[in-house]
Amino acid sequence: MIVASPGLRFSRVAARMALLVALAVIGLAAAGLGRAAPQVPAAADEDPYLWLAQIHGERALAWVRQQNARTDSLLTRDPRYARWRTRIQSVLNAQDRIPFGSVEQQWVFNFWQGAGHPRGVWRRTTVQDYAQRSPHWQTLLDLDELDQRMRHDWVWQGAECAPSQRRCLISLSPGGGDAVIVQEYDLQRHQFLLRGFSLPLAKSTATYLDDDTILFASAFGPHSLTNSSYPRIVKLWKRGQRLSAARTLFVARPQDVQATPQVFQGPYGSVGLVLRQPDFFNTDYYVLRANGTLQQLPLPKDAQVQGVTRGMLVATLQRDWHRRTDVVPSGSLISFDLLRYRATGEAPAATVLYSPAAHTTIDEVAAGRDAVYVSLYHDVTGAIEQFRPGPTGWQRRRLPLPAGGSTSIVTTNDRGPEAYFSYESFLTPPTLYQFDGSGAPRLIKQQPERFPTAGLTVHQYWVASADGVRIPYFLIGPKNGKPDTPTILYGYGGFQESLTPWYWDDEHRPLDAGQIWLERGGAIAVANIRGGGEFGPAWHQAALTVHRQRAFDDFEAVAADLAARHLTSPAHLGILGASNGGLLVSTAMVQKPALFGAVVCQRPLIDMLRYTQYGAGASWIAEYGDPADPRMAAYLRSYSPYENVRAGVNYPPTLFVTETSDDRVTPVFARMMAAKMEAQGHSVLFSEALEGGHGAGATHAQEADYWALSYVFLAEHLGLKAVAQSASETGTAGMPSP
Repeated sequence: MIVASPGLRFSRVAARMALLVALAVIGLAAAGLGRAAPQVPAAADEDPYLWLAQIHGERALAWVRQQNARTDSLLTRDPRYARWRTRIQSVLNAQDRIPFGSVEQQWVFNFWQGAGHPRGVWRRTTVQDYAQRSPHWQTLLDLDELDQRMRHDWVWQGAECAPSQRRCLISLSPGGGDAVIVQEYDLQRHQFLLRGFSLPLAKSTATYLDDDTILFASAFGPHSLTNSSYPRIVKLWKRGQRLSAARTLFVARPQDVQATPQVFQGPYGSVGLVLRQPDFFNTDYYVLRANGTLQQLPLPKDAQVQGVTRGMLVATLQRDWHRRTDVVPSGSLISFDLLRYRATGEAPAATVLYSPAAHTTIDEVAAGRDAVYVSLYHDVTGAIEQFRPGPTGWQRRRLPLPAGGSTSIVTTNDRGPEAYFSYESFLTPPTLYQFDGSGAPRLIKQQPERFPTAGLTVHQYWVASADGVRIPYFLIGPKNGKPDTPTILYGYGGFQESLTPWYWDDEHRPLDAGQIWLERGGAIAVANIRGGGEFGPAWHQAALTVHRQRAFDDFEAVAADLAARHLTSPAHLGILGASNGGLLVSTAMVQKPALFGAVVCQRPLIDMLRYTQYGAGASWIAEYGDPADPRMAAYLRSYSPYENVRAGVNYPPTLFVTETSDDRVTPVFARMMAAKMEAQGHSVLFSEALEGGHGAGATHAQEADYWALSYVFLAEHLGLKAVAQSASETGTAGMPSP
């Protein structure tokens, strides 16, 4: 149940929040972030489609509206569109979803969107009550009510609470982008604080050092941001001070990616860190000492700090660490005494907790009050291990959880014994386990099946890529695949992101595919290509910068292998990817068009000679290389889809999907590629939503639009059979009908 909150009083705070947004928009525009403007002439200025880079320009938006109308007229008239859209939205709104949350002291916090709350409610319940079948939730903030009062559509971007749990810093986005306003909220009175901490619209990070002090990074004018559009100044702000009086702790260089604060809380107290990221994969960590100064931590630059347990910091390594007496392998988990270092300045020897073997990787690490938990994957299936500090060193044990799928760390308690884990696979819905530090994790919640699995199977295949390296991929579909099986090949291959098994209600990957695709005789393949993190940092590094072609080769090898095994055929094989995955599928389409029957390219990166000029593009130079370097530009040009698409080539039909409010990748690339392909005479459709940021939508209705369009497009071009209604759509597969 949901407990209604008392009336929310927003009049003066609402006016202030609106003013913060208005002033910030002016500031962002002055800083070059409110619009897309080329910084360096990486490509020919006479490009006929550059006018589409004016994201909010009248001419560009008129083109968007025209394209949207054309796409809607062609796809939404398919009778499957309305049925599938309703089905997807009903799954997203289902009351029997697991309310995954974050545990803080005695509370579990959850943000919930559903039919009655499309914008969402932020709520909490006690740890004890959360384990019950129907927790008694206390509503803390109702975004639908807030939007109605303020006459503005806000998108939830998270909350950070003070150690006392009396106040929290709430981040809200006006359109779903990365830029947010930060406003302090009183959990007891259920209202925003007029004189509390608040930050105007920016890509800010703010966190409590104690109840009356925050560390934050934000925008303070055009010179306070890096070339990647992120803050480069970290400040300490005490309650009662004006924002202008906040003390500057650190200033990063303009060419750095960002500077940001991080705070760890526990029985040991509070530890404040300042992070300087010179590039996407390297970080300098500085600890805030009692005298207010910063001291750099003795860690290699590629270390990634994961948390603090009993004053012991834990981190993972991305490359081999050559110490004076030994070498710690890349991918290892290490720890050292952070509290001692902060107090004395003497660097303690780091302890190696774990070093992965071949085909094994650390996917997640979370530090709780009493132990560190690690999600380990071998050949892309997972397990959870506990590392507990003791008088004789760290004690390690594997927790008894299901095997053969994905085991994830949901949340850990910094001030209590609790940790929560989930398990799911391609054919097994999510389950939630509560662990109290000893014994075995206890299953407390289980989502019902969304579709029948009889006749379906999951198989892991391996194929040699162009250079001979063996690449794994999963195929989920009918037990006896045929050359005419409509198949979606999904991939990502970048930023060390792993594609581990998931059930089909993750909005960032093919959503609701069990009901929409698998149940109708279709199949889905998931390619674990290089550039991802499936086999540790080396798997990612193998496809960096001048080796990027390896990721494309891997993906194309999987596509060819599906046909060679007669599991599908090019006419029935579609490819789908988002963000860096959009770069992947658009490159594969241009390089090997004969392998595919259709392409869905979502919020993509495409023009690799201009990618640093828009949104957060400059922050990805360590991943792709810098087009300002002539030698790197030549390599980027060799595969960049925008530069290599040609008239007269028989490319598969393509749908581009993006969002106007995406301030990370921006809609520029999808717009320009779609316009160029259309002018060349190719079969192309384009859809751009206003909201959503760099995601599939701000509400479940928007997500349903996004995915229904994608599936209908693929179904029409790959030959997915049209059936009246599946069992799951009639409400007979463990899911109440809408």
